[in-house]
Amino acid sequence: MDSKKDIRALSKTDLRDFFVANNDQAFRGNQVYEWLWQKGAHNFEDMTNISKETRQMLQDNFVINHIKVDQMQRSNDGTIKNAIKLHDGLVVESVLIPTETRSTACVSSQVGCSLDCNFCATARLKRMRNLNPDEIYDQVVAIDQQSRYYQNHKLSNIVFMGMGEPLLNYNNVLAAIDKITSEEGLAMSPKRITVSTVGLPKMIKKLADDEVKFNLAVSLHSAIDEVRSKMMPINEKSNLAELLEALQYWYAKTGKRITFEYVVWKSINDKKKDAEALVAYCKKIPSKVNLIEYNAIDDGEFQQADPKAVDLYIRTLEAHNIPVTVRRSRGKDIDAACGQLANKT
Repeated sequence: MDSKKDIRALSKTDLRDFFVANNDQAFRGNQVYEWLWQKGAHNFEDMTNISKETRQMLQDNFVINHIKVDQMQRSNDGTIKNAIKLHDGLVVESVLIPTETRSTACVSSQVGCSLDCNFCATARLKRMRNLNPDEIYDQVVAIDQQSRYYQNHKLSNIVFMGMGEPLLNYNNVLAAIDKITSEEGLAMSPKRITVSTVGLPKMIKKLADDEVKFNLAVSLHSAIDEVRSKMMPINEKSNLAELLEALQYWYAKTGKRITFEYVVWKSINDKKKDAEALVAYCKKIPSKVNLIEYNAIDDGEFQQADPKAVDLYIRTLEAHNIPVTVRRSRGKDIDAACGQLANKT
């Protein structure tokens, strides 16, 4: 592995200082910064408004650890799944989810995951490392290019729902979002970005204290502690009451309502009492519910609930004026749907 420093770990000020220290002008740092972030340069030779000598100096001192789309699969419904090779040979997956009105990038924040949610394929991979801010940023750039090529419009939304728990890679995820939303980066509105978490109370409060502008989604799946703990061991450490207190803190600080991601499984959380517990929980915090179609991961323990059970949830939530949408999974034929990202390639 190259021991040279990744140039994208440097701030614009760092770059300006580097050029001054090497008897050049500070504005060169601005030029290089623009090539790295706005123009997405993969190598120093791309930087055509900089002299050959300067490019060679950059080559001698730095690397650009750019991601590579190693494999791309297209679903029957237009969904694209990318196997993304990182500079150290590790692989993560990202997904472009197109509809007629929008293109959404589903990006990964970690290689593997350290949380053991029983229904998720990614959880079966051990966590190998956090992604750097530039590796997260590059996923978004790659998916934006695919959206423009295949869908004829630019990327409209980003969800941190790929591999990994974003709040366990807190600093890098926030640094990536800063770049994505910056005028010196992709200039996307933070209102179009959603970070999805299993629900880590301490980190949710930190998000609120840091006054983030993006949206927050929580993988809930049950509002009954005993049921949720069986599916999501993290609930043993941070139960529903602790999670609720953190979410109330978030709302008080940000004024943004929560989205609860919720899968209904056969014989696990498909009863009336489950739907009523969800209603009671939602009433304690301004929220909306995304009911997600389940995508099997081969072992049969978790199975999609009967449509009648999903209808029961919809009726129960709507009767209490809690906004609810049903999200049909896309990309199932290429293992690109929620919970299926597992680097089978």
